[in-house]
Amino acid sequence: MIEHLDGTAIPTGFDVPVEPLRRAAHYTGEPGSIAEARSFAADFLHQLRTEWCAEVEDRAEDAVLLVVSELVTNADRHSNGPYILELEGTDAAVAVIVYDSSAALPRRFPKDPQRIGRHGLEIVHVLATDLAVERVPVGKRVRAVVGLGRD
Repeated sequence: MIEHLDGTAIPTGFDVPVEPLRRAAHYTGEPGSIAEARSFAADFLHQLRTEWCAEVEDRAEDAVLLVVSELVTNADRHSNGPYILELEGTDAAVAVIVYDSSAALPRRFPKDPQRIGRHGLEIVHVLATDLAVERVPVGKRVRAVVGLGRD
C-alpha cells in the first residue's frame, strides 16, 4: 500500500503479503491429549490476538476450541497411532488441521436427535466455513476453517 503525501509516494511497508501464523503439535493419544490440544489452541488464539492484532469474538473462540476438540477426539478414537494438530490463522479465520494414521474417511451422519454420539462431524460442519477431508500417504488430513467474525 502506498500513501500519497503532497503528491509524494511513500512506501508504508504493508504492501508485502504476510504469512499466516502457524503452529503445530504432536499427540500420542495418551490420556489428557485432547485437553492439551484445546490448551494449545487457546494459546494460539492468544498469540493471534497479540501478534496479528486479530479481533477474535468470544463465539469464534468457542467455535475454534470446539472444532479442535471434535477433530482431535475423532483422531484419538479412530486412528491407531499418533496425530498432529496444525493451526493456521490470520485476522479473519483459523484453519484447524488434523492429520492421523487412519485412511478411513470420516462420515457425516444424517441429523438424528435420537442418536447417541457420532455428532462430531455434524458439529464441525455447522461451525466451519469450509471443511475438507483428504487421504494423505500416512492416513488422512481433515481441515476445517472457522471465521473469526466481525459483528
